[in-house]
Amino acid sequence: MAVSTARTVGSFLGKCGNCSSTINTLTSQLSRQVLSRQICVSSALHRKNLAAAGQEKFTLEFIQKQVEEYNIGKRHLANMMGEDPENFTQEDIDRSIAYLFPSGLFEKKARPLMKHPDEIFPKQRAVQWGADRRPFHFLFYTGKQSYYNLMHDLSSKILKVEKYQDRLRAKDIFDKDVKQISLASSRWVLKEELEAMLVETISTEDYNCFLKLMERLLSMPHCIIEEAFILHYRHELETHARKQTLPLLERDDRGVAFSTSEGRRKTSNSSVVLRDCGSGRVTINGHDYVHYFSVLQDREQLMFPLQFTGMLGRFDLECTVSGGGRSSQAGALRLAIARALISFLSKGEVENMRQGGFLLLLMCFFLLWYENQLQRL
Repeated sequence: MAVSTARTVGSFLGKCGNCSSTINTLTSQLSRQVLSRQICVSSALHRKNLAAAGQEKFTLEFIQKQVEEYNIGKRHLANMMGEDPENFTQEDIDRSIAYLFPSGLFEKKARPLMKHPDEIFPKQRAVQWGADRRPFHFLFYTGKQSYYNLMHDLSSKILKVEKYQDRLRAKDIFDKDVKQISLASSRWVLKEELEAMLVETISTEDYNCFLKLMERLLSMPHCIIEEAFILHYRHELETHARKQTLPLLERDDRGVAFSTSEGRRKTSNSSVVLRDCGSGRVTINGHDYVHYFSVLQDREQLMFPLQFTGMLGRFDLECTVSGGGRSSQAGALRLAIARALISFLSKGEVENMRQGGFLLLLMCFFLLWYENQLQRL
């Protein structure tokens, strides 16, 4: 009886031992799952928000390494193309890349390129405080230290010009008729361009204040002493009129100035003799222009350059034209008249005519429009 009872207790204890081992196994598995879940949650909490991180920062060592690799690649490319590596310019690089890697992609960003790292990687602001955590610049706590530093310099330039003018007045040699800064072929930097120069974001109101101070500096008679500072914030326009061949201004036996020029549109060719001190008479192939062009729109095209410059009735025009229809002939004559007219104009007026589209073939406008349409695809 005692033996059977001992066996029963032993079997019971053995089963309990098995249950305890099973419970320990289940507990260990559950703890592992809980730990794994905690790890996943912690990784999700510490995951970086790349969209909120802003513009990616690049260290100075990284930029220097990229510059070294660019210089090495430029030398290899120059050797491949049989050019001198020392005189291998960026234009030569672009031409070589277009030749070695021809691409028909419309999106320029998708085409292969090789540019200097300064053009690829955005400009970054240098460290603005020292090891003691004190800022270098006294305008640091304004939040726009570069912008306010520019405005401070601009105000200092204005005071400098005023003092210079006061000294001239004290010596009684002040003259308002002095040489002015030539701004006909340039424009002020845009808001985005100024932000890139300052490496700061400014508001539209800040940009307008900058322009007002610049205009005030320009309004001063002796602002030419700060010409370098002013031109630093102006960008040159792409002046095709400078490349335009100016027709020579000649004089006939009576001493009257005249100019000759030619124009072309489609299959029409024209030539014009523009004589000064005239009565506004216009003849085309020996006929009055009113009789030659029966459509009002063609006559308006013909006289538009003279109307644009305010010189209607000043010149006599002797025109010859051949080929094409009436519309293309009117376009060819308009181009010839505009080219002959620039001999009597100043550089600023010539630039205004260029921007108005009077000195280009009309086909150029179609080609530019077609290219813009392709880039949008």
